[in-house]
Amino acid sequence: MSKIDKLIEKLKSKPKDFSWDEMLKVLNYFGYKQISQGKTGGSRRKFVNKNKEIISLHEPHPQKVLKGYQLDIIIEHLEL
Repeated sequence: MSKIDKLIEKLKSKPKDFSWDEMLKVLNYFGYKQISQGKTGGSRRKFVNKNKEIISLHEPHPQKVLKGYQLDIIIEHLEL
């Protein structure tokens, strides 16, 4: 099982310690790229794929661990 497969399985299990960096790797694997929000975007981040599907998330801070509802959004969009 590859590293990305392990990350996808971890995401599907909805762990309490799934990091922002891990999420970026998964979204990148599925072809999502971050859209630049300019200076007024705050902590809101948008990711778009080639089909123009958008995932909008709040970047967690100061800890870089995603909340459960964010994992649900990602899983739903990726149809995992």
